[in-house]
Amino acid sequence: MSINTSTSLLTPTLVSDKVLYTIASNGVATVTFDNGEKHNAFDDVIIKTLTDIFHDIAQRDDIKVMVLAANGKSFSAGADLSWMKRMAGYSYEDNLKDANALAQMLNALNFLPQATIAKIQGAAFGGAVGLASCCDIVIASHKASFCLSEVKLGLIPATISPYVVNAIGLKASRRYFQTAERFSSDKAQQLGLVDEVVAADELTPAVEKMIATLLSNSPAAMRQAKQLAFDVAYQDINEQLLSDTSARIASIRVSSEGQEGLSAFFDKRSPSWQQPTTPTTAKSEG
Repeated sequence: MSINTSTSLLTPTLVSDKVLYTIASNGVATVTFDNGEKHNAFDDVIIKTLTDIFHDIAQRDDIKVMVLAANGKSFSAGADLSWMKRMAGYSYEDNLKDANALAQMLNALNFLPQATIAKIQGAAFGGAVGLASCCDIVIASHKASFCLSEVKLGLIPATISPYVVNAIGLKASRRYFQTAERFSSDKAQQLGLVDEVVAADELTPAVEKMIATLLSNSPAAMRQAKQLAFDVAYQDINEQLLSDTSARIASIRVSSEGQEGLSAFFDKRSPSWQQPTTPTTAKSEG
């Protein structure tokens, strides 16, 4: 990736020929698919680019929120056809290595410490459903649609399955993994994959509103709250869990941001992390 410093609103932009990565001064990173002519399908090069970007974001304290977006009509058509054709000729060992690269990219996205928002303006097929499932918040246009299309090609949604099942549940996964039905953003919301469905021209404002909501909160507390959700999910409520959660709240109460937040509340002032918000998301066609 090369560095483009031509923008004035954003800090230096890391750019590949198909993925844009920008970081705004208020701490919002935007990762944008920029290969609309191919419906933002991804291949091994894009997967490596995304993995590098997600690892960079994870290590940066100045990034508070990440938005995953796309330019063009489609959010992403999933795997690129040329890449799939190449994979068909791979050995089992090569296919295993290739699949593991995708699995590691999805894992990096799913466990980013920052809050993540998927901005879905159009069709999201195959692996793109996995990307959405890995994000904390999914906001979709009413024009968006979704499909787990792998079985039509004699394949299965293997590497994305842990995240999709977690998002839509076992029962729905048993259906859509097998039928490869295309479903609407409204249906995706019913299933739990999408959090909000808005009109196409309201997608960017809806994402900006969510960003403003997130930026009004303590960055350290949001990171710890996200990790808390991962750590307590599906755990038995026992003495060990009670002790662990008690220790977490005690620790954050005496932390610098915990002290600042409580002081600001009682002093009836804004905490130090709150800043005026400006538009930060990449504009998507749709």
